[in-house]
Amino acid sequence: MPEEVRTSPDPRDELRADCGSCFGLCCVALPFARSADFAIDKRAGEPCPHLREDSRCGIHTRLRPAGFTGCTVYDCFGAGQHVSQVTFGGEDWRSGPKERARLMFDVFPVVRHLHELLWYLNEALTLPAARPVHADVRRLISTTERLTRQGPEELAALDVGAHRRKAGELLLRASELVRAESGGGRRKDRRGADLMGARLKGADLRGASLRGALLVAADLTGADLRGADLIGADLRDTDLTDADLTGALFLTQPQLDAARGSAGTRLPDSVSRPGHWIARAESPTSRS
Repeated sequence: MPEEVRTSPDPRDELRADCGSCFGLCCVALPFARSADFAIDKRAGEPCPHLREDSRCGIHTRLRPAGFTGCTVYDCFGAGQHVSQVTFGGEDWRSGPKERARLMFDVFPVVRHLHELLWYLNEALTLPAARPVHADVRRLISTTERLTRQGPEELAALDVGAHRRKAGELLLRASELVRAESGGGRRKDRRGADLMGARLKGADLRGASLRGALLVAADLTGADLRGADLIGADLRDTDLTDADLTGALFLTQPQLDAARGSAGTRLPDSVSRPGHWIARAESPTSRS
């Protein structure tokens, strides 16, 4: 069969959240506990008290000072608008029976997982060194997209874990091909490493595998992360000031939003410099 023709210059553009087309699903479907990330406890399926009737957040502009940092680093990868407008055809969870609302809340995280995989798989297609696996990547993208178009009941019953494992194996192969070409290869394999609070200032991590590494509050000031694989790495409060992440593999916006950085931090084109980095750089305290 001929390959599907895409009109978007980057398929990942369709995987960016459009909150205006969503019924506030992340503010209802997901639970959170009182912590450094959230000011209150909330059960799954219970609307956040700050969710307005128009499905917008009532404290969106002041989430961080209000104690909801966790909300600022969450990204549904476009699952919210897909579930709201495609899977449920524009049916608001408020208007239907409770059973229908619960089904929508069950489906949302499943589609979110699938959309995140689509983000990574589409990135793999942009990597010339991963060309040997591009055909397999395209097939898996097609399969994953078909899964997202299933009905609510089918999506709720989907074994998304098995699909993630299959995609993970393919993405690992793509990563190995790219890092081998860049000189990293298996030489710097720190997959799943506990580097919480590690002092890695100025570290040479070019082409390193940091897949799933725990880098919470680690100091990566000025570190060289060019071509490093960061899929699933926990970058909460990681200091990326003046670090070089050019060509970093599978780096997502939520990871950056959870970290700290500066105007001197070099980033891949697929992500944006977080607003709180800019605010931090402009604050009187940071200049003193």
